[in-house]
Amino acid sequence: MDKELIGTACVVLLFVLLYIRVPIGIALIGVSVGGITVLTNFKVASSLLQTVPYTFVATWTMSSIPMFLFMGYLCYHAGITTSIFRAARLFLRHAPGGLAIASIFGCAGFAAVTGSSVACAAAMGRIAIPEMMKQRYDAALSTGTLAAAGTIGALIPPSILMIIYGTIAQVSIIKLFAGGIALGLLTALSYVIVIVVRVKLNPALAPAVQDHEREPVGAVLLDTWPLMLLLIAVFGGLFLGFFTPTEAGAVGAFTSMVIAVAKRSLSFKVLRNTIVETLVTTSAIIVITVGASLFTRVIAVSGISGALEALVISWGVDPIMLMFTIALVYLLLGMFLEPIGAMLITLPIFLPLVTLAGYDLIWFGVIVAKFLEVGMITPPVGLNVFVIKNVVGSQVSMTTIFRGIIWFFIADLVLIVACVIWPGLVSWTYN
Repeated sequence: MDKELIGTACVVLLFVLLYIRVPIGIALIGVSVGGITVLTNFKVASSLLQTVPYTFVATWTMSSIPMFLFMGYLCYHAGITTSIFRAARLFLRHAPGGLAIASIFGCAGFAAVTGSSVACAAAMGRIAIPEMMKQRYDAALSTGTLAAAGTIGALIPPSILMIIYGTIAQVSIIKLFAGGIALGLLTALSYVIVIVVRVKLNPALAPAVQDHEREPVGAVLLDTWPLMLLLIAVFGGLFLGFFTPTEAGAVGAFTSMVIAVAKRSLSFKVLRNTIVETLVTTSAIIVITVGASLFTRVIAVSGISGALEALVISWGVDPIMLMFTIALVYLLLGMFLEPIGAMLITLPIFLPLVTLAGYDLIWFGVIVAKFLEVGMITPPVGLNVFVIKNVVGSQVSMTTIFRGIIWFFIADLVLIVACVIWPGLVSWTYN
């Protein structure tokens, strides 16, 4: 049987399994083992199943993931991250849509210790949405802001998506982090512009905040120092070359524990919840990445990637059109899959094509993270929207949240187009 036909059948079967809600990791591993067995024999498939999990996971780069996750979960459970929103709220409360803007900056700060958009939306949603509701902010604006702002979590370092991408694409994770900072800040700025313009046009969306609720400036600023110390220790050392991403994760995990102890917020319950959530999330990521690594072998042995390269060469596809196609695929996948799974399924196919088209793989990695995060707020699944719905319960309908998302979704599309036309918007931070 034609190997390319077998490879294509494996891809189709994978998406069928995902459509019927088979867990991503199990679907990837099952299809990969079956595909390799048909393409070669079961002995080869069994050998890969024994060696790939260890060789792929047992790397210094991958070992940074549980440590960054531990740092983020501990900061959340110990209440270290709440200070960012309080400080932003203090200084922005009287700006047009000030509390919504404070939520954007709060998410950007929280992203710097979590690397997860879902965690970012969930944590900041619990903090910021009740405050905005109390001030009679429009429900669509409040919930839409937090669902969209949560997507910054996968752009601002330490991004778990970028660590995994860097491992697979064999590119510098530090440079990916640098590009992520640029795109993350541009995303935050574009969201702020959306809020300001909307509130200027319709002040009823965000009534002025009452002065009598102002908190003491000194106390609020003092409360931000632990988190600032953590960020300086981790990312200052990382970008100045004092230690590697793996060492940065270890420094972050240790420093977050020291800060929690100093703030007297490191209880047994906090530590237990942090460890359990770190282990569960890390295990899920490992299963998915192992499955994706096996699936890469199927793509390679079947020759699908080579056939696609030949097709691109024969068609003379314009690089802009190729990027448009990739964007469309990721936006569609984002409607049904979580980001890590969507990225790992497609990278074996897309990486050779973007290399052939002459794109910088670091720039592409940052853009892929953005594509996937936009998928987190698109219907019908939009994971961040479901997270925010869980936060607000029956107070706000799903339709209202999606209505609030529309303006931020448009801003995301405009920003993506700008970054494709002018790659320097991202690449200036690492070139």
